Amino acid sequence: MDIGFIGLGHMGLPMLGNLLATGHTVRAFDTSSGAIAQAVERGALPSRSVAELAASADVVITMLPTPSVVRGVICGPDGVLAHARQGALVIDCSTSDPHTAAEIEMIGAASGKTVVDAPVSGGVPGAKAATLTFMVGGSDLGFESARPILSVMGKNIVHCGPAGSGQAAKLCNNLLLGVSTIAVSESMCLGVSLGLAPDVLAQIINTSSGRCWVSEVYNPYPGVVADAPASNGFSGGFACDLMIKDLSLALDSAHNSRQPLPMTALSKQFFQVLSHQGGGSKDISAVVGLFKK
Repeated sequence: MDIGFIGLGHMGLPMLGNLLATGHTVRAFDTSSGAIAQAVERGALPSRSVAELAASADVVITMLPTPSVVRGVICGPDGVLAHARQGALVIDCSTSDPHTAAEIEMIGAASGKTVVDAPVSGGVPGAKAATLTFMVGGSDLGFESARPILSVMGKNIVHCGPAGSGQAAKLCNNLLLGVSTIAVSESMCLGVSLGLAPDVLAQIINTSSGRCWVSEVYNPYPGVVADAPASNGFSGGFACDLMIKDLSLALDSAHNSRQPLPMTALSKQFFQVLSHQGGGSKDISAVVGLFKK
């Protein structure tokens, strides 16, 4: 299958690599020439524009940073829908919002293309190991068409409902990740201030009622989990500014549905403080620095 991949960041590149490893032809595009060069090193074919990529692909996958960028790349005059073949499948793996996803799906259907929203969870480790969870919104036909491709990049492919449902599930997941990161940071720093060794405290938490994904796999205290960003200078992983974007999207959606999210709002403020102090590009676990003595 001829697949186009747009957006070659920390997540996109390893996802593209898994597609190549299974024999698919993959055409790559990014605004960064360096990212395209890395994709070519892995075996991808370079594209000079979104339009060129879309015209040559049976399936187009996007992994982009914001809803406005998603809308422009997919729906713009030089975008995917304007140049893709009739019957093409568009899989948007970006984290966007339910309204944007539903609107893009309608525009795609009107132009003879199938669009599904399929945001991911599992981070860079999951992207590299092809163990991502995909939360898919769209028609039954769209989901069944996308599932074989997504299965190459992940192990949990879940149809959440109609267009926009995947984005709704992703926002719920990410707000919990943000709140958990703050809570685990507080707990770890309190324990250390009381004289506990951080690795001992983490061991206790991870065999007790406080256990969660952040404490066990992504612990924000440096040195506790060897391959976590916190133990590697808070580099890679999930950038603080992207978490701020996701929490903002969750809060916007909650405003429209009149759903209170007090812990989400408070957690967002901590990440904004970190970003204001120059840590916007660091992994979200760097927020632990706000609580350390």
